[in-house]
Amino acid sequence: MRISDAAAAAGTTPRALRFYEQRGLLPPPDRTAGGQRRYGPAEVRRVRTIRMLLSMGLTVEDLRLCADRLHLLDENDGPPPSPRACGRGSGVARRRLDALDAEIARLTGQRERLAARVGLVPQD
Repeated sequence: MRISDAAAAAGTTPRALRFYEQRGLLPPPDRTAGGQRRYGPAEVRRVRTIRMLLSMGLTVEDLRLCADRLHLLDENDGPPPSPRACGRGSGVARRRLDALDAEIARLTGQRERLAARVGLVPQD
């Protein structure tokens, strides 16, 4: 399928597909004799996986660090994802989870201070 069809199937834009390709998240696709990019179902699954991981707080740079293992997280009807994907093997997910935990702690503290300041909870 052409880039516009693949982008629509993955819920994104052709520009995003080209960006993912430039950043090494999406392998260079096959091309037609006229030079147009051609995508298949595997590439659409990969783009959906990239978008899902980005929506969960990972960054493009995080995904670049484990781009060679992203296929292990692709949506499919098979077994659950392998922890080798962007998990234990690379530390990418652990670092991002640690950063999210730190941000949650910071925001929780900020909320508690504000609530105490305006008298919505007893101060300790």
